Amino acid sequence: FMGVSSVLLFQAPDMSRKKLFLILVAMSSVSLLLHHGSQFIWTMKAFKVGCSTQASSASKSTRPKHTSIAFLKTHKTASTTVQNLLFRFAERHNVTVALPFPACDHQFCYPRSFSSRFVHPYTVPPQIITNHMRFNYSEVRRVMPNDTVYITILREPASMFESLFSYYNQYCLSFKRVPNGSLETFMNSPWRYYRAGDKDSMYAHNTLTYDLGGDKDHLATDAAYMKAFIAEIERIFSLVMISEYFDESLVLLRHLLSWDLEDVLYIKLNMRAPSSKRRLSKDLPVKIRNWNALDTKLYDHFNATLWRRLTELGLSCVAKEVQMLRSAQDRLLRGCFGGIPQLRPAAQIKNKELRPWQPSSKVNIVGYDLPLNASYLGKEPGIKSHDLCLKLILPEVQYSQLLLQSQTLRAGAVHKPHPFQRSLRDSPPLMRYQSDTRESPRIAQKKAM
Repeated sequence: FMGVSSVLLFQAPDMSRKKLFLILVAMSSVSLLLHHGSQFIWTMKAFKVGCSTQASSASKSTRPKHTSIAFLKTHKTASTTVQNLLFRFAERHNVTVALPFPACDHQFCYPRSFSSRFVHPYTVPPQIITNHMRFNYSEVRRVMPNDTVYITILREPASMFESLFSYYNQYCLSFKRVPNGSLETFMNSPWRYYRAGDKDSMYAHNTLTYDLGGDKDHLATDAAYMKAFIAEIERIFSLVMISEYFDESLVLLRHLLSWDLEDVLYIKLNMRAPSSKRRLSKDLPVKIRNWNALDTKLYDHFNATLWRRLTELGLSCVAKEVQMLRSAQDRLLRGCFGGIPQLRPAAQIKNKELRPWQPSSKVNIVGYDLPLNASYLGKEPGIKSHDLCLKLILPEVQYSQLLLQSQTLRAGAVHKPHPFQRSLRDSPPLMRYQSDTRESPRIAQKKAM
């Protein structure tokens, strides 16, 4: 369509050319307006920004790439896909990633509030931090450079909570109390099953608020609290992505960091099989949003913020970049997998290193197998190209371990027990629970493998 329209525009007389140009601009944005019209207002100011500057060349940016990034990895929000993107960027540009101590497994001792002590000493000073944590700005600042850009991602609370309920039903006591394991039953009387002090209770109530360092059980009617909390997030975070508009969020991310198009290519990771997903009944989303009222206010605010920023950039510009991103991803997937890769249950993935972690027998997390002849026909053919395809689908736990090994070797260090690691091992049971939480089954599974 774009090729034909450009020919018509070139061949048309001057007046017709202007009219045709206006028609093409309208057509490029009308689909976005139809789908998202309630979330933003089209303005001439937004149109004037256009794609003539940054967006005119999505392959190369005029400014140096920004490499100091703190990504708050929230739960069940497509954050694993963003993390993989950041891991690959770090390796390509020889950037150090802050990684957790082994005692914390692959998370920064979640659900405890983040401490700089949780960072492995062989991964400091870092330029990127992206593993799960409960956000603590003052402690993150102790580890990261002064010019760090802070980013996070949110998801619509109803769909997110359905995913949380499915994923953590064997760990979160509030979910395990439900006699028939039914989300509908839980939502009919959540206070009957929920206990704020329970193990993993953060998965059952306002998880986004908790991950961002807020009080998940604060009164939702306290408007002043949420106003101040949102203002603090806006002050710290340069970008709050929205998972429902993932590609559009990546357009803003690329502009913010002055990255190339190839830096934001991805494949979806850590997804459930369709059989593990539940279709929400008609009245359930409203109940879920009311139960997670703090998360709902966060999401609604930053969803509107995202669309204001997209409008300022120019919707025709955004549509063009999204299309370029998807075309580049299509080429990448064809090069690595011969087309769209087939999602497979973990047991069917031949390479054990590519098997995603399974939270329980009741949930099926799918992944990908890499063809033996995979070789992305990009800038770096051969071994480097095969490595790119492999890292694209490498699960979070395995990738974190791989980065820790490579960065330890780069530091020329010999792995020795650290005083903090010994203090966790010798600590009382409560402290061990707070540091490890649900990680012990994951460690047990890895030992079994």
